[in-house]
Amino acid sequence: METKDILLDLRTRHGLSQGELAEKVFVTRQAVSRWETGETVPNTETLKLLSGLYDVSINTLLGSPRKLVCQCCGMPLEDPILGRNRDGSLNEDYCKWCYADGTFTYSDQDELIDVCVPNMVSRGFTEEQARALLRETLPELDYWMHLAEHSDGGRFEALKKQLLDELNALSVPGLPKVERLYALLGRDVNLSYPLPGGGSARFLNDETTYLGNQLPSETEKGRCFGVLANADFLLVCTYGEGGSDPQLILYQKRDPAGVGKD
Repeated sequence: METKDILLDLRTRHGLSQGELAEKVFVTRQAVSRWETGETVPNTETLKLLSGLYDVSINTLLGSPRKLVCQCCGMPLEDPILGRNRDGSLNEDYCKWCYADGTFTYSDQDELIDVCVPNMVSRGFTEEQARALLRETLPELDYWMHLAEHSDGGRFEALKKQLLDELNALSVPGLPKVERLYALLGRDVNLSYPLPGGGSARFLNDETTYLGNQLPSETEKGRCFGVLANADFLLVCTYGEGGSDPQLILYQKRDPAGVGKD
């Protein structure tokens, strides 16, 4: 689709008149009309406003002239899996798993490769092929070529270590030692837990990226532990195959100093 058709379609789907859209992005109704006839194209600042309003990338607004690829893991990118900057705007250079809320989640290529390989094997690669391809391609991506420039001084890695220490200090019966935490998208791990008084509850935001892992229970055959955490909370649960029969073991808020508390 051309930009003019995309802008018309998005405005219509959001139930906005030309005048209402014009007010939201600080232009005239005539300007909106000219976009939709193809006479003009929104300028850069207006494209940013439209991107935020419709929650789509600028690349999408312009008809997807660029083929976006995550500059950390090499994954082809579409709007639903784009990472987000600290202000909530979409980042067209990274996926949600590598870049979340303005923070890069990987600083070690070997750790990233370990995460990517199972996904590639499920798509037909052998493990050897997947590892060889990643070792060849990752160093050519912008993030790894300019790793020092993207560094946060080790703050994110320090947070991961702190979360690991706190999770392991919980000493949950049957939970193996948690050695690693991976970036996980909320919608993939947002289970609904039964409540003691009846009903159920979810604790995650589907669009937020968390740190977590899945580990086999040492005491209950056929069940797994799920651990999730971020700067605000720790969560431990168990579930059966495919996330069936989820049971919340612990949901604990963290204080600003990183020490969990009830």
